[in-house]
Amino acid sequence: MARLKDKYRSEVVPALQQKFNYKNVMEIPRLEKVVINMGLGDCKDNAKALETAVSELTIIAGQKPLVTKAKKSIANFKLRSGMNVGAKVTLRGDRMYEFTDMLVSIVLPRVRDFRGVSAKAFDGRGNYALGVREQLIFPEIEYDKVEKIRGMEMVFVTTAKTDEEAKELLRLLGMPFQA
Repeated sequence: MARLKDKYRSEVVPALQQKFNYKNVMEIPRLEKVVINMGLGDCKDNAKALETAVSELTIIAGQKPLVTKAKKSIANFKLRSGMNVGAKVTLRGDRMYEFTDMLVSIVLPRVRDFRGVSAKAFDGRGNYALGVREQLIFPEIEYDKVEKIRGMEMVFVTTAKTDEEAKELLRLLGMPFQA
C-alpha cells in the first residue's frame, strides 16, 4: 500500500471527520485523481521534440501519457485541426498516491526560494490546480538529457464539496500551502 494512502486512512480521515462533523464515512473527502498536463504547442512541427516530451512525462508520472490534438484550426498560430498540441496523464489509485507523496515530500522542497504553494488555486468545487515551470525539479529527470525546459499543470481532483474541505484534505496530506 502507498505510504500516503496509509496516512490518509489512519490520520487524515479521523481529523477530517472531527473537524467537519461528518456523520457518514462516505462523506469524508478523498483524492479522486491527479491529472498532469503538458502543453506542447512548440512541438507541432518537430516529432522528435514531441517524443522527448512524452518520454519525460512518462518518467515523471509512471505511465504513458495521451497525446492531445487540436480540435480547431487557428490560422494566427499556424495550427491545423488534428495537430499534436499537448500530452496528459490521469493518475488514479496507488499511482496517484505515490505521485502526490513524491510531489509534496521530494519535488516541491527542491524548488528554488520555495515558500509554499498558493492557497487561491481552488476552483470552487474542491479541485486544486498547481503549475510547475520546469520539469527539472523532478529527481527522475536527468539534467543533461533535457533539450528544452517545459512546464506542466497538475490538477488534484477531490470529492470535497467546498474549497475549505479540499484545502484541509490536501493540507493534511502534506501539501505546503502559503501562510
